[in-house]
Amino acid sequence: MKKALCIISGGMDSTLCAYIAKNEGYEIVALHFDYLQRTMEREKESFLKICDDLNVYKKEILDVSFIAQIGANALTDKSIEIPKNNLSDKEIPITYVPFRNGIFLSIAAALAEKEGCEAIFIGVVEEDSSGYPDCSEEFIKSFEKSINLGRATKVKTKVKMPLVHLSKAEIVKEAMKLNVPLKYTWSCYEASDKACGECDSCKLRLKGFKLAGYKDEIPYKIEV
Repeated sequence: MKKALCIISGGMDSTLCAYIAKNEGYEIVALHFDYLQRTMEREKESFLKICDDLNVYKKEILDVSFIAQIGANALTDKSIEIPKNNLSDKEIPITYVPFRNGIFLSIAAALAEKEGCEAIFIGVVEEDSSGYPDCSEEFIKSFEKSINLGRATKVKTKVKMPLVHLSKAEIVKEAMKLNVPLKYTWSCYEASDKACGECDSCKLRLKGFKLAGYKDEIPYKIEV
C-alpha cells in the first residue's frame, strides 16, 4: 500500500491534511515535533488522539528543541508576549518561528525516504493565515525540488499542500465532510487548558467556524 508522511502539529490544518491523505488511500506515517513551544504537551496530546482515530501505520515524535535555542519568536520565548487581536497588522507577527517549516520539511524528507513514502503532506495555508513566509506555495514547491535533488533514490517524493489556497471556513467545511474530529485539535498559541480566543491562531480558527456555520467544541476562556 502506498504511504504518506504527514506532519501533524495537532492543529486543525495539519490534521485535515492527514485525513485527506487517508481518504486518498495512503497509509499514514505521522510525524510530530516538540520544540519547547508553550503548548507543547497539549499539542502532543492532540497528535496522539488523532493518530489513534486515524489508525496510523506508524507515528514518530521528534525532539527539535534546538528551535527554542535559536529563539526570536513568542512561541518558545516566554519573555515575548503573544500578540492579541493582531490579524489586521501587515507585519509578520512575532509568533513566526524562523524557518520552522524548512526545518520540519528537511527532517520529514529524511524520514519519508527511510519509510518509502511517496508523498509528504503539510498543512500550510497561504490565503487566510498570519502571513508566515514559509507557508507559501512558492516556498513549498522550491523545497520539494530540493528534497528530490538530495535523495539517494531516484523515486520522487511529492510534497502535497492541499489547503494552501483555502480559507479557514473552507477548511472547517472540508473537515466536516471528512468527519475529522476537530474537537481533538488545538490551535491556541498561549494556553493549554482553555484556548485564549484572542491570539492570531484562535481568531483565525473562530473566524473559520463562524463563517462555515459550525460551533467549535474546544473550550475557550472567553465567550465565543
